[in-house]
Amino acid sequence: MRSEIKSTCCYCGVGCGVLIAVDDEKIVGLRGDPEHPANRGRLCTKGATLPLSLGQAQRLEYPEFRAQRGVAGQRLSWDAALDQAADRFAEVISRHGPDAVAFYISGQLMTEDYYVFNKLAKGLIGTNNVDTNSRLCMSSAVAGYKQTLGVDAPPCSYEDIGLASTILIAGANPAVAHPIVFRAIEDARAANPALKIVVVDPRRSETAEIADLHLALQPGTDVVLFNGLLQVMIAEQLIDPAYIAAHTEGFAELAALLADFTPAVVAERCGLAVVDIVQAARWFASNGPALSLYCQGLNQSAHGTHNNAALIHLHLATGHIGQPGAGPFSLTGQPNAMGGREVGGMANLLSAHRDLANAEHRAEVARLWGIPEVPAQPGKTAVDLFQAIETGQIKAVWIACTNPAQSLPQQHRVRAALAAADYVVVQEAYATTDTVAYADLLLPATSWGEKEGTVTNSERCITRVQAAVAGPGEAKHDWAIATEFARRLGEKLAHPAVDRLFPYESAEAVFNEHRQSTIGRDLDIGGLSYARLENEGPQQWPCPDQAPGRRRLYTDGRFPTPSGRARFVKLGDTTTADALGPTQPISLLSGRLRDQWHGMSRTGNLPRLFNLDSEPLLGMHPDDMAVRALRDGMVAEVRNARGQFAVRVAADHRLQAGQAWLPMHWGSQFMNSPGVNTLTSSAVDPYSQQPELKHAAVEITALDLPYPLTIIRRCADVSSARTLAQRLQGLLARFPYATLGLYGRSNALVVLRLALAAAPSAELLAELDAAADFSASAGSIEFHDAARGVHKLAWVVDGLLAGVRLAGEDAAQAWLKPALAEDELSSELLRLALAPSARTPIPVAPRHIVCKCADISDQQIIEAFATGADLAGVQERFKCGTFCGSCLPAIKRMAADHLQKQPAAA
Repeated sequence: MRSEIKSTCCYCGVGCGVLIAVDDEKIVGLRGDPEHPANRGRLCTKGATLPLSLGQAQRLEYPEFRAQRGVAGQRLSWDAALDQAADRFAEVISRHGPDAVAFYISGQLMTEDYYVFNKLAKGLIGTNNVDTNSRLCMSSAVAGYKQTLGVDAPPCSYEDIGLASTILIAGANPAVAHPIVFRAIEDARAANPALKIVVVDPRRSETAEIADLHLALQPGTDVVLFNGLLQVMIAEQLIDPAYIAAHTEGFAELAALLADFTPAVVAERCGLAVVDIVQAARWFASNGPALSLYCQGLNQSAHGTHNNAALIHLHLATGHIGQPGAGPFSLTGQPNAMGGREVGGMANLLSAHRDLANAEHRAEVARLWGIPEVPAQPGKTAVDLFQAIETGQIKAVWIACTNPAQSLPQQHRVRAALAAADYVVVQEAYATTDTVAYADLLLPATSWGEKEGTVTNSERCITRVQAAVAGPGEAKHDWAIATEFARRLGEKLAHPAVDRLFPYESAEAVFNEHRQSTIGRDLDIGGLSYARLENEGPQQWPCPDQAPGRRRLYTDGRFPTPSGRARFVKLGDTTTADALGPTQPISLLSGRLRDQWHGMSRTGNLPRLFNLDSEPLLGMHPDDMAVRALRDGMVAEVRNARGQFAVRVAADHRLQAGQAWLPMHWGSQFMNSPGVNTLTSSAVDPYSQQPELKHAAVEITALDLPYPLTIIRRCADVSSARTLAQRLQGLLARFPYATLGLYGRSNALVVLRLALAAAPSAELLAELDAAADFSASAGSIEFHDAARGVHKLAWVVDGLLAGVRLAGEDAAQAWLKPALAEDELSSELLRLALAPSARTPIPVAPRHIVCKCADISDQQIIEAFATGADLAGVQERFKCGTFCGSCLPAIKRMAADHLQKQPAAA
């Protein structure tokens, strides 16, 4: 029987609600939950395709021990696997102490998962070495809120986007990274044409395209800019002296420092025009309620905490906080980074926003857990944790639901640390992440659609997540794995209270204990339960009783600081951790793509999510390319003292001269290096310990790799494409330049692109053909030009082109990918697949993708209308316009055009 199960999307921190369609214990579809306050039924391209990314071939299904890392190991029972893990951890703890073990977990876990891991480390083992990939994402936002407002609590709600008169977007690109938030911004602009949008970003991002004012500042100068904006407000008397006097402290000290941040000084430091700085300040201060939206561009910096604080100062100085349409709103990067912060799942935190450094807070948690004490020794944060593994201080590490072998800076050191570790447990849903190669013990975990628990989104809204189906094989929930391990380890360590510490038989039991820990705290959720969340829907905290949760914080001007006042922090000049110079004159920036997420362990399984961005491309300013004799499509080396990698380049006019841009998603599964984090610095913010992942100083030079080789293989289905890609991935490291990706619409393709210094041997070509599964029994068309070293083959199956190998000249790959994806090359034109032309040799009707979420073209919609479908029928058939909704006006126009073309009734 078909049913719908309430859950959430598992990508960014918007926390979109979804309804998962289930039939015969299988997920058969989903739609946005029209009742969920975060998205009201909308979904982005990634969320809309979640059911299509569930391929089981890439999933871990059974525990596995590897006597030799990186090769297939021995299947174990759960009892044997957890006993082994308990034995090894107990041995390390007994010989070297509790701080010789560590846990590195994830903002993609449920709140309940987080809670058990935190209690396991701090309550049972007695170490604070438990940190999370949220350290790379949101820790500067946390520290910024705490320095200024007192606690880690975003004071706004999504509805404030539609109530703001000015929106300042800094270090964020919601058009790509938070598309549903961007849809809300577009709605706000449509409803209020007077709305002013200011975007602060070194690059003219997709979000900047809708801005009234784009402040393209130099990297690392965010504090300088925000100080300059505040100085203009003070000089022009645009601040709110009454609010400052009644509700803040420290303003006079900061104001004295700001005298040096005149518009002229700031303009020179930031590379901006004085008039733009003044205009931004005036709009923010005097145009009505001002809302700021910000994310990794501020956070992932060696002074990320002060980036956040300097922006929050603007709200405090103008009183734009605690009222509709106003406030500093940090956009969360992961689906439950907020939940992890709530339960204290980081090395410097404790349950319910308590601080590890506070002796009273440690005593409170010890009483809640019924243990003598919580250790006072600070735990290792993410970067330090892996450096401690590298030096042997930490002997055993447990990694859950994250991929540090791609996401951390200075990847050569991180991978060396994992290789040197005595014992590595990887608790993971996917077998294809780079970190899996370093595991001694692999433990299969449930993933999206299979998990139970709660998550908290950017606006403090808690949603109940319900499992739609069971996990594959013997996969278990993360909280259950941690609980079973804790019980075994407690027995090995002869801990007297292990049964009382970990009595959980359900996720709900964990939630209830977490709820109890919040009573009386700023995030009090004493009024929540699984039953209430299921019956009444998501709720914002604080929610101490049966009344609805609070939409906005600080409406009374009272802040959770000792004085009850918000704090201004003295902030000076700042710059990037890496300085530019003669040997590294380019600022390498990183960012996100619309259709991929993090390390692509899930989105990288779906061919159509490669259609917009099919391979790693380094964007460069045309002038920088010209100086280096680079043209579009050429291969360049990007390097600094930390390493180097090879990548194709493309001119990008959205960048300023002296800057380059590469998406952070591409790693060793898709190219022959770990990607951008090969070169990023381990420099961290002194308050948040968040590394500067957004910037590295580099040099870029052309590589002499004149011999191109491209293989495109059409596969029977998406599962076959994923399996073939996994097989080809093992070849990437053998070549000076190599990328691997999927592609497709009607058909699923695998695309391998190489660049070599010289023509390959016949033996290597044969090896590549065999790896691409080009059967000798199939028909083929060949072209050889030995003098130029050109060797091309087209494989034909059942009269259709099944794949090509273009060696020595591969211009045709540009049109062959879309042609193969749609079977547009008729049998009589197959020989043209080997033509040396980047232009299609056959007439193909131009196709425009109208619905990016469902990947539906204008031709599909027009043909449906022509065959008698109405708007509702088109939406039911293709699902277009039912996800984010941005294409619905275009579909309605197409429907109206179709009706106008119909002959009038007699």
